[in-house]
Amino acid sequence: MDILTATWHWLIQPDHWLSDTGILLRLREHLWYVLVSMVIASAIALPLGVALGYWRKGAFLVINLFNIGRAIPSLGLILLCIILFGFSDVPVFLALIALSVPPILTNTWVGIYHADRTLCDAATAFGMTPVQSLWQLRIPLAMPLIFAGIRTALLQLIATAVVAAYAGLGGLGRFLIDGLGQRDIPQVISGSLVVTLLALACEGIFSLINNVLFQSKAAPAITES
Repeated sequence: MDILTATWHWLIQPDHWLSDTGILLRLREHLWYVLVSMVIASAIALPLGVALGYWRKGAFLVINLFNIGRAIPSLGLILLCIILFGFSDVPVFLALIALSVPPILTNTWVGIYHADRTLCDAATAFGMTPVQSLWQLRIPLAMPLIFAGIRTALLQLIATAVVAAYAGLGGLGRFLIDGLGQRDIPQVISGSLVVTLLALACEGIFSLINNVLFQSKAAPAITES
């Protein structure tokens, strides 16, 4: 039996989908790691990026500080966190958050910092306060870039959350780790395929949302306060 046929037979086995260690359970665990990490990373990166872009100070230092985590391979970062915090959810979430903050932070800062100065000056001339200009003009103008940063971070998280299995946790990475340990190549290929399809599905959804929200979207109007 060739490897593709064996992989197909592995995928169509009901137990591989519905059991306590099946694809549906592992998918739920994988999405849990991704979504929790994304929420925490966004809560850190979005306000910080807005503040750095608005005040125009300290961005180089802060962004490069957060980018240190991206210079370390994801597996190495998780292993470092395991050494520091032991085997638990904490090392995985710390590593995933460290890897997902930089794209959101950088894109948010760039979007706010490089907002059209002409429009911002016009807003001030119309009597907008700095806070009104930020919320009604700069942030809406920056939204396509902010959205792109979130999209990039999410796709990175989907791929990187696989290494949670190295910490003895669940997620779709279990199929890769367990499959390699058992020399079960169809299981490894099936797990990789599910991760790939999940990433492609999220990319498609984000592309659709991007087209609906931002395609040919006009700049926000400036009105007198």
